[in-house]
Amino acid sequence: MAIRRGSSCAVLALLALASVAAVSADVFFQEKFEDGWESRWVKSEWKKDENMAGEWNHTSGKWHGDAEDKGIQTSEDYRFYAISAEYPEFSNKDKTLVLQFTVKHEQKLDCGGGYVKLLGGDVDQKKFGGDTPYSIMFGPDICGYSTKKVHTILTKDGKNHLIKKDVPCETDQLSHVYTLIIRPDATYSILIDNEEKQTGSIYEHWDILPPKEIKDPEAKKPEDWDDKEYIPDPEDVKPEGYDDIPKEVTDPDAKKPEDWDDEEDGEWTAPTIPNPEYKGPWKQKEGTYDCQPRLQG
Repeated sequence: MAIRRGSSCAVLALLALASVAAVSADVFFQEKFEDGWESRWVKSEWKKDENMAGEWNHTSGKWHGDAEDKGIQTSEDYRFYAISAEYPEFSNKDKTLVLQFTVKHEQKLDCGGGYVKLLGGDVDQKKFGGDTPYSIMFGPDICGYSTKKVHTILTKDGKNHLIKKDVPCETDQLSHVYTLIIRPDATYSILIDNEEKQTGSIYEHWDILPPKEIKDPEAKKPEDWDDKEYIPDPEDVKPEGYDDIPKEVTDPDAKKPEDWDDEEDGEWTAPTIPNPEYKGPWKQKEGTYDCQPRLQG
């Protein structure tokens, strides 16, 4: 479990596998944070040398339904938190994997995230941190106004793949249950408080598989290739006398004022108005190429 700085949360965790034909599930990991929880969990020393490692509290929080129903809570703002516990080795081949945990942010977050990570292989739990390899990362992430989503990252061949769907997370100060379900048919579901928020195909919503097609590295642009989409229309000819059309013409409704005195005011000339026949400088129309289409592939 890794909690990014600026976060305050209490966590209950569950990891289970369910067979398609079975009614019950095999629970591989369940933590209620009852007495003795510290013997099952190892607090990481990640960021300790930088004085940025925070301390965990075992508490039921400021408000609760049962004072004995406790979780672990981050105690300081702007600190990094990481803690881990071992679970038995398992395989989810032909089985449904369920990862579920509860989060409660008792304060309005400026920037913080609470993630659960499934680690694989040998891990030095004392050094568990942000760069430790993992198989799955899942949980809410809040930072400013732009980031308020459920992170869901799957790892394949050492590469982390972030879900391409935007799944909003809860932002209030109440407890919420986050659930990730991964099925044998490569479909998944993300639930919050047992309400489905996102579902679909892993192959479609993560870039895990290589693309079906790629650009041919040997392909080169032909030397005689013409990039112009349009050419001047040879059948579009400037009308005769087009350039002789004036921009303005004498206003036919204008009349010489009755009190106009040619000797004092000079010779009266009618004002001009924009000529409705004037269309601006002539420009030849463009059309598409009339040529044999080229085959590409």
